[in-house]
Order: sequence, then structure tokens, then C-alpha cells
Amino acid sequence: MGPVKAVPIRLNCLIYVYLKLKCFFVKSRSVVLIILAIIVADQVLKIWVKTSMHYQEQIPLIGRWFRLFFIENEGMAWGWKFGGEWGKMALTLFRLVAVVFGVYYIRSIIRKKFHRGFIICVALIFAGALGNLIDSLFYGMIFSESDTGLPLARMFPPEGGYAGFLHGRVVDMIYMPIIEDKLLPNWIPIWGGERFTFFSPIFNIADASISIGVIAILLFQKKFFKKNPNEESHSTVETNTSVNDTAQVL
Repeated sequence: MGPVKAVPIRLNCLIYVYLKLKCFFVKSRSVVLIILAIIVADQVLKIWVKTSMHYQEQIPLIGRWFRLFFIENEGMAWGWKFGGEWGKMALTLFRLVAVVFGVYYIRSIIRKKFHRGFIICVALIFAGALGNLIDSLFYGMIFSESDTGLPLARMFPPEGGYAGFLHGRVVDMIYMPIIEDKLLPNWIPIWGGERFTFFSPIFNIADASISIGVIAILLFQKKFFKKNPNEESHSTVETNTSVNDTAQVL
């Protein structure tokens, strides 16, 4: 009779494992689709801007406050720089390590059933980091130089790219100066009488993806990391009362 009873138990175990794997792959597929969508959109726009716009050319999209403004930067997100050529290489290698770590981290939080919103935020950050890493790794090898007065850049030029592996420049193009080039009143301390632009950074889709992911985690961290109400802490109480087999349980 033993083997007969073991069959439904094994079947239930297989069903349980199947459902767990199905849930993991469904969540993984959603994360992969989000990452791919961001990377494709980011790279398509970058390639178009790089090969269709002259360096520092501007194209208005919505009035003056939302436009494409083609620049390149050698540093981090939002145009920040870090330590010249060696800093550039170190930053690219750091991005590479972070992306590799990100793959394992995303797999880990999916398996541990973290909050879905947190998983999406991590996917946004990962996609943004990978999008800019692609620029740093390969753009120097596959594009010709972009600069003021030069013709449009070409993809895979016969003479080779403008830089080597790890030395590509990140393409930025989204410019949203809500208040641009306004003169501050003289009575304002320190900055009075100077020109002022509100929200002057020029960024790309990858930068925006990173920023949205980080800001969302900060705003919703209590929701993402709230404790399970079913988890109760159990404390051990010491007592001098002797316990024996004849004790009555009420």
C-alpha cells in the first residue's frame, strides 16, 4: 500500500514545482520585455540622433521647453564627468560589473517574490545602466566623430570609429528647459543678476529610466518593503514552574 499512497504525493509535488516555475518564468518574461523595450527605444533614438543630427543641433518638439539637443558626454548620467580617460575606462568597467551583478540580483528578487513594483523599478535601473553601457563599450568603434563643423556621423565608417573599445561617448539628446535663460533679480543672494535655466541637464532615455526607477523606490519604499502581517515575533518566556507529563492543558 505504501507505493500506492506515494503516487498522489509525488504528483502534488510535481504540480507545486510546475506552478512555482511557471510563476517565475512569467515574472521573468515581464521583466525581460520591460528591459528590451527600454533598450530598443534608447538605442534607436541614439542611433538616429547620432547619424541624422549635427553636433549641438536642436530640434523643437513641443514649443521651446521640450526639444532634441544633440550632445555627447564621456561621464555618468546627466553629463557628469569622472577623471579623464582613466576615469572613463574605470566608469565603463564599473558599469559592466554592475550590469553583470544586476542580472543575478534581478533573478534573486524574482525567486524571493519581492514586491512586483520593486522588481519593475530594479528592471528600469538595470535597463538604463545597460543602455549607457552599450554606448561606452561600442559607439567609439562603430561611429565616426561628431563635433561642431564636422559632417554627419556615419555608422561603420571605412576608416574606423572615433575611439577604441571602452572609450565610446554616451549620446544625449532630451532637453527640457522649463525656464530658460532668465535673469535673476539682484536682490537674490549669491546668484542675483545671473542668468538662470531651470532643469538644464540634457539626458537620454536610459538616464530617464534610471531616475524613474530610483525615485519610485524612494517614494514607495514602505510599500515595497513592508513586513508580512502574518509574520509574528515569538518570544521565549522563562519560568521556574516544573513541567511534567501529568500537567493538565487548559
